[in-house]
Amino acid sequence: MKNITFILSLLCGFLFSCNNKPSVQWVVSTAESSWESQNVDGVEFVNANTFDVEVDVLNPKQTIEGFGTCFNELGWTSLSMLSDADREAVMKELFEPGTGANFTVCRMPAGANDFSRNWYSYNETDGDFEMKTFSIDNDRETLIPFIKNALKYNPAIRLWASPWSPPVWMKYNKHYACAPMSDFFDQSYQNNIKPEQYGREGTNMFIQEDAYFKAYALYFSKFIEAYRKENISIAMVMPQNEFNSCQPFPSCTWLSSGLNKFVGEYLGPAMKELGVELMFGTVERPDPAMVDTLLQDPKSSKYITGVGFQWAGKQAISAIHKNYPNIKLYQTEQECGNGQNSWKACCYAWDLMKHYLNNGTNTYEYWNTSLEEGGMSRWGWRQNSLVTVNKENKTYRYTYEYYVLKHLSHYVLPGAQRLATSGEFSNLLAFKNTDNSYVLVIYNDKDTEIKPSIKIGEYNISVVLKPDSFNTIVIG
Repeated sequence: MKNITFILSLLCGFLFSCNNKPSVQWVVSTAESSWESQNVDGVEFVNANTFDVEVDVLNPKQTIEGFGTCFNELGWTSLSMLSDADREAVMKELFEPGTGANFTVCRMPAGANDFSRNWYSYNETDGDFEMKTFSIDNDRETLIPFIKNALKYNPAIRLWASPWSPPVWMKYNKHYACAPMSDFFDQSYQNNIKPEQYGREGTNMFIQEDAYFKAYALYFSKFIEAYRKENISIAMVMPQNEFNSCQPFPSCTWLSSGLNKFVGEYLGPAMKELGVELMFGTVERPDPAMVDTLLQDPKSSKYITGVGFQWAGKQAISAIHKNYPNIKLYQTEQECGNGQNSWKACCYAWDLMKHYLNNGTNTYEYWNTSLEEGGMSRWGWRQNSLVTVNKENKTYRYTYEYYVLKHLSHYVLPGAQRLATSGEFSNLLAFKNTDNSYVLVIYNDKDTEIKPSIKIGEYNISVVLKPDSFNTIVIG
């Protein structure tokens, strides 16, 4: 009887390996070669009792809304240097479902930001509390064609917006910036701010008076309505980009208490009336108490559906996820690099993705979609981008950071759930799509090959990973 049982078990294993082996996809990126499809026979289905990593498929974590990038002015001006055919190829790669990056959730500024052509807002008429001179004419030159071009490839993109600064007449210092140019920035770029206009973190630079709060909420409403007339739907807003940061480019510091009053009494009701979702952010400091101020307030909390984090805000996301497990979490801006678009920056980006996604993030977004080579901003700050454009010869290339983001966004689709992992090997992320396929994104950070064994659901696999390589393996 024991012999028969043993023979049947061998036969079952043989039949599974021959007839029931799932479909497999495997793609690899290294510093030398990006996005290379691999022979899937290299993904071995094995019989084993111990594993380097086990994926918990029975207790799924957060649902993924999507991945995305930002529409800003220098993104469009750089892409506009290309031929029509090349620009369309880039837009298709970024936004068309099933083609490349599959971006589905994207950010845009409400007015000028650090990568706009220059300072502007939608109403610089001092004292125009009724917003009679409100205009988005500036955006018709850049942001609107940029967004419409993306929507042509994916009409379902979920779009959200935040301001970097309100109109200058709504601020105590009457200037779009908060600080002088520092040594960090190229000194040949200036903002002409005077010493008496300098601000500082821990203050409200927005005028804390009801007439200004009311006018600013109306400003948001006019913004939403003006874009609707352009057939662009903005699904969600956040009240202020980096509300603690006093910057030499468009910025505005707020106290949490000031934002709490604005959101709870003015912006929240205005956005609810328009059917626009409101999230709190963007949070760029590691203190979760800044978020608690609004989430624990009975007026503000009823309007807030989630919180957005970037930069040092990543250190607050764990506590917020623990204390408010049902609230939606956005990573709103990947840290921006130095314009060199190096492999080192790509590997750091991977660490950021792991941190945010392992701490409950539903959405992960890049910042600069495209920049000229060198990535210089209007205010002298060099940053990285997903695409770089050579101004002289009108060519483009995708950067390392584009490919590492694509290793997730191409395969991890909206509605997927993150799966927790355990074991000695931890340099990976795991997901289950709505079609029941499993996605493993793995980084071998060693300078030699490794061969981890992985248990994921009913599958036991082992695969040889190239040195210093990103790998996506899809099973099922």
